[in-house]
Amino acid sequence: MMNVIRLFYFLILFSALSACDYINKKSGESNKAIMEEFPELPEMIDFAGEKISLKDEDLIERLDRELLINENFRANTIQIIKRANRFFPTISKILKEEKVPDDFKYLAAIESALTNTVSPAGAEGFWQIMPETAKEYNLIINDEVDERHHLEKSTRAAAKYLKSSYQKLGDWISTAAAYNRGVSGFLKDKEWQGMNHYFDMHMNPETGRYIFRILAMKLIMEQPEKYGFHISEKAKYTPFQTRQVVVSKSVTNLVSWSNTQGINYKILKKLNPWIKSLTLTVEEDHPYTISLPSDNYNLKLYSRYSQHK
Repeated sequence: MMNVIRLFYFLILFSALSACDYINKKSGESNKAIMEEFPELPEMIDFAGEKISLKDEDLIERLDRELLINENFRANTIQIIKRANRFFPTISKILKEEKVPDDFKYLAAIESALTNTVSPAGAEGFWQIMPETAKEYNLIINDEVDERHHLEKSTRAAAKYLKSSYQKLGDWISTAAAYNRGVSGFLKDKEWQGMNHYFDMHMNPETGRYIFRILAMKLIMEQPEKYGFHISEKAKYTPFQTRQVVVSKSVTNLVSWSNTQGINYKILKKLNPWIKSLTLTVEEDHPYTISLPSDNYNLKLYSRYSQHK
């Protein structure tokens, strides 16, 4: 009887070990495939018109780290690429109008993953704007609205902030780094270290990674297939197709108002994430412009598509 029991446990142990060997083998093959498809870094990369040589070992390792992190968090990177198809055209248009280099759209991508996220420090929106900065650049924040969540207005404000920083710092790489560190903090770091360039400075961990996160996102989003991200055009999120309605009188119930426009509150919020409440108080000299789905856009009441009776 004891021999039978020992044989039974031996068979269980053998099966478990065989399963582990199989899993490890498959995992190794998967990792090998990923590493084989992961390309070498370019010798040079451009950011906002400045050529960055990737010969320095420190720069190589720091950029490589951020590329590998994006590879490891594939789901997040894929979603950013999909969202970019919807939001980058608007962002690029405004950056161009404000004479800010187009590469700063990648700053928005790493700041918020192109979502209206809220940070523990109180920064909000695609551009992670703090309340004080929002007020400085005329973005309205109150109990009913938060224009940091308004794509066009927040992008315009961020562009103006970047231009102001550029005038103080003199180059776009420093300007991008100071978006994280703050202009005064960046200037203090330059002063006590006696260095003029971001790549020669010792920064806090977050700011030290910041430019490399932007560069990694640019490399991946400009050539996603090269870095193992194969996303068809059909799979990307389409830009919103909207018509604009000017609201010049206060609305006491946005749910009812949405229904009169042939949509619901869910759709209203999706197209106007800057709206925070169920009411909208309109000052006499400050009407609001609300986006509604255009007639040919597939964003309507679900019941119009449902086949259920």
